Amino acid sequence: MRKNLRRLLPLLALVVLLATAMSVTAFAAGDPTEEAGTKMIECPDCGGSTACMECYGLDPECAACGGSNVCATCGGTGYVESPSHFFNTALSLLPPVIAIALALITKEVYSSLFIGIVVGGLLYSNFSFEGTVLHVFESGIVSVLSDSYNVGILVFLVILGAMVCLMNKAGGSAAFGRWAQGHIKSRVGAQLATIVLGCLIFIDDYFNCLTVGSVMRPVTDKYKVSRAKLAYIIDATAAPICIIAPISSWAAAVAGFAEDGQGLNLFIRAIPFNFYAILTVVMMVGMVLMKTEFGLMGKFEENAVENGDLFSGSNPYAMMDDEVVEDKGRVMDLVVPIVVLVIFCVIGMIYSGGFFSGASFVDAFSSSDASVGLMLGSAFALVVAFIYYLIRKSMSFRDMMNCIPEGFKAMVPAIMILTFAWSLKAMTDSLGAKYFVRDFVRSSADGMQMFLPAIVFVVGCLLAFATGTSWGTFGILIPIVQNVFPMDNPLAIVCISACMAGAVCGDHCSPISDTTIMASAGAQCDHVNHVSTQLPYAITAAVVSCVSYIVAGFIPNAFIALPISIVLMIGTLLVIKTLHANKRI
Repeated sequence: MRKNLRRLLPLLALVVLLATAMSVTAFAAGDPTEEAGTKMIECPDCGGSTACMECYGLDPECAACGGSNVCATCGGTGYVESPSHFFNTALSLLPPVIAIALALITKEVYSSLFIGIVVGGLLYSNFSFEGTVLHVFESGIVSVLSDSYNVGILVFLVILGAMVCLMNKAGGSAAFGRWAQGHIKSRVGAQLATIVLGCLIFIDDYFNCLTVGSVMRPVTDKYKVSRAKLAYIIDATAAPICIIAPISSWAAAVAGFAEDGQGLNLFIRAIPFNFYAILTVVMMVGMVLMKTEFGLMGKFEENAVENGDLFSGSNPYAMMDDEVVEDKGRVMDLVVPIVVLVIFCVIGMIYSGGFFSGASFVDAFSSSDASVGLMLGSAFALVVAFIYYLIRKSMSFRDMMNCIPEGFKAMVPAIMILTFAWSLKAMTDSLGAKYFVRDFVRSSADGMQMFLPAIVFVVGCLLAFATGTSWGTFGILIPIVQNVFPMDNPLAIVCISACMAGAVCGDHCSPISDTTIMASAGAQCDHVNHVSTQLPYAITAAVVSCVSYIVAGFIPNAFIALPISIVLMIGTLLVIKTLHANKRI
């Protein structure tokens, strides 16, 4: 019981901290949704256009508008009051808090997420049974599964599952493991190689998670690195690397969220102040070189080294290891499909951004659609993989076709968790959680400017942790920071970086984050085990980052603040090493 209470304390702190915003005045604007404590939402019938969606103003005898072309629902204002009594209140964050708490306590993620979704439906419908059922399924599960972006990501997942199955059956993964035995000599080397590969694949975090996992699992398994540690390394080189890579889907997202078309410039200027991303890499490398682990991760690593148990429990992806032929295949059977996948995904990304229609490479990448690009790129890569394996005679055509449903089945756990996580986010959005958090950030600006970077970082962490979305988080916070500070103020860049760092940190910690789910899938690790072992590491980096943002608030100079943050991180690692000297792995 005491352990459960300790797990709940951060969640309770989230509610208490955000509840303080209830009584503080924020900035008002012409848009009614910009007013503090707003209860207004965009009209669901006209989408904010104010026009009659029945006749579009073409029928003078229209029963809905009488030819006035005015939406009858909102009366031509474009906005209506939310039907929920809990809209834009502290309780709007209750569904994800409940889901996360149950997942950490019960270690059962599916039911925990679904209960959180149901709580969101209850709050939105004001505890109406019919309203709850309709909102959970129509506005939740069905809505997210009919969203083209989400479907593209699911298709990408299924195709990658099929490609992993192909590489396993062709013997490519086993061959790479044999090659690694002669080139990677230790556990440290296996982990460092995983980190390097993760840093090199900086295009997109989804792509990073599954590709790095597919390539490095045989190597880390050989040197008895637990799947939980592999999942942490994958997760720590996914979003944290993408958020400091100018050519990535994340840079494109930030460029889209920032105002005045200066997004990419702001992104690059903010990189030296992105303390969480940089310090996560420093911590990850430091822990590997010091051969020190702590918290639950230490127990998993000890179990892997001493007992050969890589999972410390069941393997939810055990089906992926079936029928792997150990004595055939070459390293190229793994390398060629992966390289082709990288090339085609890059082409897919720039295609979705209009590169082949005349846009420059940078502009195309900045405006790319990750869902479309990754889906098309992986589809073409799968076709090339089929052709390659047919030429190599690695397996029969029938065996290759069987890999498609097998890859789909292997990705079912990740697909289910993603679907529930997206649905939970839809519930949170419908309750106006983003407006509640926005008002808190705005109210914190007065009289606390030097501490504002740290406040923005903490709020970003909490919002991303509760909602499981980093892009949505900095999409909310970056425009607010741009309204609070002129861009020639040095604190503006620090705060924008704090938005991105906080979003990545919360995303990194959250069990309902899609990137966290992808990292579990990439490492083929139990999802709750990944979350519970990663949390102490992520929180450690977050605490040092928060202190660093306090320093940067007073000294907004990257040449001073960044070295100080790195020294603080290294000092923290030395303290951890001293405290856990008897638990060296």
